[in-house]
Amino acid sequence: MARLPRLVVPLQAHHVVQHGHDHQAIFREPEDYDRFLGWLRDSAKAYKVAIHAYVLMPSQLQLLATPSDEDGLALALQRVGRYYVPWYNAKYGRSGSLFQGRFKTSVIEAPAFLMQCSQYIELTPVRAHAAADALAYPWSSYAHHAGVRPDPVITDHGLYWALGNTPFQREAAYKELAERGLSGAQLAAIEQAVLKGWPLGSDAFKVDLQNKAKRQVLPAKRGRPFKVKPAEG
Repeated sequence: MARLPRLVVPLQAHHVVQHGHDHQAIFREPEDYDRFLGWLRDSAKAYKVAIHAYVLMPSQLQLLATPSDEDGLALALQRVGRYYVPWYNAKYGRSGSLFQGRFKTSVIEAPAFLMQCSQYIELTPVRAHAAADALAYPWSSYAHHAGVRPDPVITDHGLYWALGNTPFQREAAYKELAERGLSGAQLAAIEQAVLKGWPLGSDAFKVDLQNKAKRQVLPAKRGRPFKVKPAEG
């Protein structure tokens, strides 16, 4: 099934995934991660995109972000690429594209799925066996949400603040959610949505989003409708 055109909705949370070209490395050394995060922070600020969670893996990056307008998310990531790709190519003596085409994104129904998506992103290193636990991996926003160190890239979502009345309560509640983990069905739903470009949410959310966007945001049903109802039996 063909992937739907990318949908970006202002003031809605989005799960963003970007791979390296042919799944090659886009980060090799600590300096690479640091440079990318610095440009991501500045670019998100420049285009008014709130970054709620992230993980940088050697050949992939994921973000949970809310843009303030329809163009800001793409412009912010384009700006990061304009700085990072030439720098990376010069450092490692390479040329050409670094990222695999355009980034993929899924619009998230925040009340129901935002915390799940945040945990999905930050627990990626654990699922990939790159770290024993989320806190042991330095290139994600988990340490920020767990209260270990503040992260200047992150703008906390209101649903994170709703986890508790004090920083300690919020951090403890978030760590408890992360320790509980996600079910196989939850993992599959998040992965399918972002890879296919589908919204992640309830049926009502998807229909409302389609009506507001005035375009298709759901996968088309396979096959042609019958002109005459087929006989039973």
